[in-house]
Amino acid sequence: MGEPAGNTHTDELIVRIGRAASSDSAGATGKRGAIVQAATGLFLRQGYQGTSTDQIAAAAAVSKQTVYNQFRDKKTLFAEIILGVTATAERFAAEVPAELAEVRAADDLEPALRSLARRYLSTVLNPQVLAVRRLIIGESGRFPELAREYHRRAPARVLAALADVFSRLADRGLLTGDPGDAAEDFAFLVLGPALDRGMFHVDDDRVPEPEIRRAADRAVAVFLASYRAAR
Repeated sequence: MGEPAGNTHTDELIVRIGRAASSDSAGATGKRGAIVQAATGLFLRQGYQGTSTDQIAAAAAVSKQTVYNQFRDKKTLFAEIILGVTATAERFAAEVPAELAEVRAADDLEPALRSLARRYLSTVLNPQVLAVRRLIIGESGRFPELAREYHRRAPARVLAALADVFSRLADRGLLTGDPGDAAEDFAFLVLGPALDRGMFHVDDDRVPEPEIRRAADRAVAVFLASYRAAR
């Protein structure tokens, strides 16, 4: 059985996700990359249960044994694809301190948070990130440990980075309140309706930059109304 025909939007996502996952594979080979690319397309279109190893091998133009030589089983392949994409969140979390490193005074705070919020929203609304998020949510009942690991590496890691930076800003007298609560409130204010819409509007293009700026700036204004330290 061949791979179902898809639309251009989905095909482009498959290419990007497949590249992200295969580039994070130790000792990636041409065949390994082809398997990841083929499996990504099938998993996105048919789900885990609806995809067989035979289909993956056929779509990758390799033998079934080659699939097993590269990956122990279908579950291992699926996990590698899912966790390979968390690098996007890991990079963002690592860059959060640098985003706010130059905040020295109260007047620096709002522009810096706006810049951070815009990057945060753009990162999470990346179609590649949304596609994998939909996939792992749909398969979380079958793979609860994998879903927890995805959460640990992506959303939870970003929240921890935000909490750490907000704690430092509180130490400088620029923010008030519990840093963990502040991180959660910031995340939900920034992402909120935009993430919900992105999760359900599967074929939408990227959110326009002006819309991202408006949503991010509004979120920062509400956040600072609660957490900005009194001058």
